[in-house]
Amino acid sequence: MTTVETPAPREMTVIYSRADRVFRGIVTAGALTSLILLGLIASFLVYRSSGIFREFGLKFITGTEWFSDSFREVGDEARPDSSVFSIGPMIVGSVVVATIAMLIAVPLSIGGALYIEFYAPRSIYRVLVAMLDLAAAIPSLIFGLWGIEIFTAFGVRWATFLNDRLGFLPIFSVEFENFGRSPFVAGCVLASLVVPITTSVAREVYSRTPRDLIDTCYALGGSKWGAIRSVVMPYGRSGVIAGAMLGLGRALGETVAIYLMLNLVFKYSYQILDSTGGNVASMIALKFGEATDREISALIAAGLVLFIITLIVNMVASNIVQRTTPRS
Repeated sequence: MTTVETPAPREMTVIYSRADRVFRGIVTAGALTSLILLGLIASFLVYRSSGIFREFGLKFITGTEWFSDSFREVGDEARPDSSVFSIGPMIVGSVVVATIAMLIAVPLSIGGALYIEFYAPRSIYRVLVAMLDLAAAIPSLIFGLWGIEIFTAFGVRWATFLNDRLGFLPIFSVEFENFGRSPFVAGCVLASLVVPITTSVAREVYSRTPRDLIDTCYALGGSKWGAIRSVVMPYGRSGVIAGAMLGLGRALGETVAIYLMLNLVFKYSYQILDSTGGNVASMIALKFGEATDREISALIAAGLVLFIITLIVNMVASNIVQRTTPRS
C-alpha cells in the first residue's frame, strides 16, 4: 500500500506597503489617544473626588442634603467644617427625566425612521436623510433653547391633561399646578434632543435589512406593512435599542434645558408634574460658579458618578451595536 504524504500547510503572510503601514500607525495613534484622554479624565476625577468619597462614602450617592459651610471666616479655621454633600435626588431626577424623554422619543424615532426608509418619496429621500444627520449633529444647547421657547406651551397643555385625567395616580398628582417647570415638560424638551440621533441610528439599521427577505415577504402575498412588521422591525430591534441607549447617554448629561426648566430641590420625588427636580449635570452648572474648594471637590465627585453612568450606558450600547451588525 503506497503511503501518500500530506503536504505541509502553506503559511499565509500579508506584506503591507508603506502607505498601509503609515495609515495603520495613524489609526492606532488616534485610538490610543482616545483611550489615553479617557484615562486622564477618569484619573483626574478620581483624584479630585477621592476625599469626598472617603468622608461621606455611600451616603454621598444616597443622601438628600447639600449644604456648603461657605460662611466661615479666615480666623475660623479651628471650627470644624459642617458641610454635607450628597446627590441622591439628583441621580433619581436624572433617571426620571431621561426615562420620560425616552418614552416619548423612541416611538417617534421608530416611526420617523420607517417613514424615511420605506414610505418617503425617492425625490425627497436624500434631503430627509441629510437633514436628519444634520439635526443629530446640532449642539444640545440649540435644541434646549428651542424646546424651552417653543415646546414648553405644548408640554404644559399635555401636563394639564394628564393631571386632570390621571391625577388620582401618585405620579400625576401635584399640590401646586406649576407644570411649566416640571420633570414631564423637561422630559419633553429632552425628547427633542434624543429623537434625531435615535432616528438616525434606527434608519441606518433598517436600511441594512436584507432585500431578499423583504422580497420574499412580498412574494408570499404580504403587504409593505406586513414586511416591515415581520422582517424589518425584528431585524433592527437590537440596533434601535442601541440607538435609544446612545440617546439616553445624551439625555443623562443634558445641562441647559434642565438648568432653565427645573427648580433644584434636594428631595426624592417621583411626581413628574411637580415643580421640583433637577439632575446631576444641571446641579454642577448651577453651583460651580460660587463653590468653595471643598464644594468643588464634591461637584467633581458628582461629575465622576455621572461619568461612570454615561460610560456604562455607552458601553452597553456599543455592545448591542456590535451584536446587531450582520455577519457575512
